[in-house]
Amino acid sequence: MKKEKRKQNLWALFLKENSQNYMKITDIKVDSRYKKSFRKLPPIIQRKAILRINIFRENSFNPRLKTHSLSGREEDCWSFWVDYNYRIKFIFLSQNRGKVLFLDIGTHEIYQ
Repeated sequence: MKKEKRKQNLWALFLKENSQNYMKITDIKVDSRYKKSFRKLPPIIQRKAILRINIFRENSFNPRLKTHSLSGREEDCWSFWVDYNYRIKFIFLSQNRGKVLFLDIGTHEIYQ
C-alpha cells in the first residue's frame, strides 16, 4: 500500500514539474497524403503507428515519441517517431494545440 501511494505521489510530482510538456490531443484530422502513405506501409509499421498515435493522443510530448519541431521550409510542422525509421509529420491546428492535422507518414523522405 505504501509503495503504491509513493508511486502515485511521484507521478503527480512528475506531471506538475512537466506540465508545460504535457498536452492531450482532442482532435486528429488526416490529410489525403497521410492516408495514401499509411496504406502503403508494411502491416507491422501500421500497427506500430496506431500504438504511437494512441500515446500521442494522451500526451503529444511523451518522451517515447521524441516529438520535435521541424526547421527550414517546414518550420510550422512537427514530427514524432513511430520507430527508428518512420515518422509522422503534423501541424497543430489550434492555438492551445489540442487539435492536429497529420500531413504524412514515412521515412525521412517525408521531409523532402
